[in-house]
Amino acid sequence: MPDWLTHLWRTVTSAQPAPSLTLVLATAGAAVLVLAVPTAWHTVRHLVTIVHEAGHAGVAVLVGRRLSGIRVHSDTSGLTTTRGPARGPGMVATLLAGYTAPAVLGVAVAWLVSRGYAVGALWLLLLLLVLVLLQVRNLYGLWAVLVSGAVLVAVTGWGSVTLQVCVALLATWVLLLGAPRAVLELASSRRRRRGADTSDAGQLGALTHLPGGFWVVVLGLVTVGAAVLAGRWLLLTVPR
Repeated sequence: MPDWLTHLWRTVTSAQPAPSLTLVLATAGAAVLVLAVPTAWHTVRHLVTIVHEAGHAGVAVLVGRRLSGIRVHSDTSGLTTTRGPARGPGMVATLLAGYTAPAVLGVAVAWLVSRGYAVGALWLLLLLLVLVLLQVRNLYGLWAVLVSGAVLVAVTGWGSVTLQVCVALLATWVLLLGAPRAVLELASSRRRRRGADTSDAGQLGALTHLPGGFWVVVLGLVTVGAAVLAGRWLLLTVPR
């Protein structure tokens, strides 16, 4: 194995000091502030969208659909195009994966960070961005993914251990808290929408003959539950 790859593997798999309770709470507060400020939320919302579309894409491939491409737009919306049966469990699973993906990834990252693997968590995010990059089909999406990846490369390559832990925690909270916020935005947009409901919830409603509002509630419960679970891990496992 090349020396650089050995060094990278040791860096990713080596434990860093577990974050303090103060740092966990401070980054949680920073994430809440980011989500509350419209301009800041619009910026970090791109990361939530990228993970959302990666969720669609990943589950689509797992259920046997053919992935055609991913698009991320400047208004923070996104689109993942797949080929396969228009109905059935595979399509339902693909649609469900979008809004739940940031929450699921947030749980995974929280688990790693709570056990001292902040750098490993950042590399997990970077790996996801690389996989999305291979499927991006528009220039803005390419820019959004590359900028996000560049930030992670800079932090993991040249940042101090303290900075790496802070960024990993902040990314964790943004994913965990951004996921239910995105569901709230979905509910709000559905109330304002006129005509056919093409949202994930609307499409799920059409496929399952259950109201789209039912699926909004399901997505909300999943994302809030993930935030509570991961938040509990972070708050109970860190040193006092």
